[in-house]
Amino acid sequence: MRIEYTASVFTAAGWRSVAITADAERVSDGMARVVAVTAIDGEDPRPGMSRTGARRQQYNGAAIAAREVGARKRLSACSLLEA
Repeated sequence: MRIEYTASVFTAAGWRSVAITADAERVSDGMARVVAVTAIDGEDPRPGMSRTGARRQQYNGAAIAAREVGARKRLSACSLLEA
């Protein structure tokens, strides 16, 4: 299944929220585990990502994607994109 949810990233300007699109597998009723992150704010995860293009908004998207793999997410807090 493919889900979308928000996560927080730390930038030089402080904490910012980003939209994460991920492939997940259902582990129980109402819970899923992230298998792979496919996009962060609609872009492929990579180092040096920025929400606005400003240098103070930069964060490491590859590290965020690696952090999210294996995370358990409550499906009621996610948007289900594909079943």
